[in-house]
Amino acid sequence: MKDGFVRVGAATPEIKVADCMGNAGRTVDLAKQAAQQGASIVVFPELGLTGYTCGDLFLSETLLSGAQEALERVLQETAALDAVLVVGLPVRLGAALYNGAAVLCRGKLLGVVPKTHIPNYAEFYEARHFSPGGAIDAPITLAGQETRLCARQVFACQSMPDLVLGVEICEDLWVPCPPSAFLAAAGATVVVNLSASDEVIGKMQYRRQLVTGQSSRLLCAYAYADAGLGESSQDMVFAGHDLIAENGALLAESPRFQSGVTLADVDVAKLSAERRRQNTFPKAEDARVVSFMLETRELELRREISPTPFVPRTEQGLRQRCEEILRLQAAGLCTRLRHTGIRKAVVALSGGLDSTLALIVTVHAFDLMGLDRDGIIAVTMPCFGTTARTKSNAMVLAEAYGATLRHVDIGKAVKQHFADIGQDMENHDVTFENSQARERTQVAMDIANQVGGLVVGTGDLSELALGWATYNGDHMSMYAVNCSIPKTLVRHLVAFEAARSEGALKDVLLDVLDTPVSPELLPPKDGKIAQRTEEIVGPYELHDFFLYYLVRFGFSPRKVYRLCKLAMAGRYDDAEIKKWLLVFLRRFFSQQFKRSCLPDGPKVGTVTLSPRGDWRMPSDACAALWLREAETL
Repeated sequence: MKDGFVRVGAATPEIKVADCMGNAGRTVDLAKQAAQQGASIVVFPELGLTGYTCGDLFLSETLLSGAQEALERVLQETAALDAVLVVGLPVRLGAALYNGAAVLCRGKLLGVVPKTHIPNYAEFYEARHFSPGGAIDAPITLAGQETRLCARQVFACQSMPDLVLGVEICEDLWVPCPPSAFLAAAGATVVVNLSASDEVIGKMQYRRQLVTGQSSRLLCAYAYADAGLGESSQDMVFAGHDLIAENGALLAESPRFQSGVTLADVDVAKLSAERRRQNTFPKAEDARVVSFMLETRELELRREISPTPFVPRTEQGLRQRCEEILRLQAAGLCTRLRHTGIRKAVVALSGGLDSTLALIVTVHAFDLMGLDRDGIIAVTMPCFGTTARTKSNAMVLAEAYGATLRHVDIGKAVKQHFADIGQDMENHDVTFENSQARERTQVAMDIANQVGGLVVGTGDLSELALGWATYNGDHMSMYAVNCSIPKTLVRHLVAFEAARSEGALKDVLLDVLDTPVSPELLPPKDGKIAQRTEEIVGPYELHDFFLYYLVRFGFSPRKVYRLCKLAMAGRYDDAEIKKWLLVFLRRFFSQQFKRSCLPDGPKVGTVTLSPRGDWRMPSDACAALWLREAETL
């Protein structure tokens, strides 16, 4: 219950049909077990205090009174728990009987939500006993407490404003317009479902798809508690298939045919940020809002945090992602070439990762358009920092792909420029470095003019975030194919291309992958690269992590730092993470002016810094708030 994280539980007790007090005891036991493990919200199965399969016993006064007594017991015996519990029971109102979900917190009955859609088909015949409750909003006395029976209500946590609870019951999820859509529009970030879904062949997969899909559509966390083996009487079998999903991702799933509690840590702050970002997310005005209070405490997160959020975790997922990205990049470049009528492209090829990826994309684009690869002009432009290794790799790459290789040594031109402006050759300052980068861009642009070609940009998303680009140097191009590819993903894209290549091309791609990342603007030491980017600006895997959570979700530096410590445990200590987080924040804010005038380039993921796309930030925005928080970590 801190930084937006809430532990949610779906619990399936070993109930006995019509044994109300026994079921109450087993419900209490699981509620305590879940609360002891830090759960703040726990949902139980549909009609769990009586059993779902009671049939005509639901018409019995004895059973209905027993259900109320069972609810009283649960209220009394969970009053000390710092958690919201949602339990199912039949609820009378006048002459009608409703399939209800009682929402409890610290011994108080916050409200009762009736089931909206009552199935009466196949093995289900609920309409024989229960009335639909979608239109009900009435006062009710239950278990000795006064509350309201209302389907259109949500439960809001005062101590964590992003935590708002919505409740629906079983069939409500399976209909075309589930009540949870209204509840989410009314602010519910966590929706729980009390269910009694019997098990038949193929239903497990369909149920999983429903839960994950609904969590995605509603930008919510969705916890589904299913009836278990105790209900498996007569003609149906119940498996206790409990599920917890968040925005399309399945966080936790119980084994079937077992009882117990399934827990997951959901991020309601992240969900709220997504909803704020998507201005099409609806807002409902007429929901009843009931407040509750829980203690705010820091969870020891059980949530898996990937150290590389831009990179899929499975080999198959990574291969699919790489193939899709390369297609998107190539398709974007094809469109630009077709629109302009240009049939040649110029790539400044250094032998490093970014320019190699730019060449790969250009080759794919030419192949898609049926153009001869010799229309790709790969220009190597060695200067003071170029090593034999990178120069050789650039030449081999161009030859292996069948591109036209041009070699332009820019050393004399840069020295002349230094003489013109009075720059000391021994002063290896920013002017020394940037003059080379700008000369390379000028040469590439002028060659493009000579051949009637288009300059393909090489810079990646991580460099743009850090401002690690020379303004009007490598910062500029005619189409920037790598502009939304973070450095951690660039490496995998080149590796993907290497894996499906052969011979000299495969060998040189593997050597490029093994080469330290460097702009090569300072003289080599003993023939080896002297300038290593990550020693200057920090590890790209850290910066990509910061970029993902700060830009994509708007997280605070404190929360990003907390997540990064978990994700990078054993790889970086706390001091290193803080150091490079401060570097990222300073550079990200101070270098926005470079991003405000970027060339066009394809968006391939959910994070991009194009001033015409997802990121519109003033060039002179102040970083003080972010830095102040980060400095106190």
